[in-house]
Amino acid sequence: MSHMYFTDRGIEELIERRGEEQVSIEWLGERLQRFIDAHPDFDMPIDRFATWLARAVDDEDELP
Repeated sequence: MSHMYFTDRGIEELIERRGEEQVSIEWLGERLQRFIDAHPDFDMPIDRFATWLARAVDDEDELP
């Protein structure tokens, strides 16, 4: 059973609106940097998320 968090709505909207698009890691990094510039209070969560993505293994079953 998966947990449903408030933020899942945003994730679901992202998938619904842009799920067919393909983006580069460079594009994603630039967007995250722009987000931090506009919302500096989110620096730590975005940094942790980026680190998690960078260190993720290919096999999703092994992700914590």
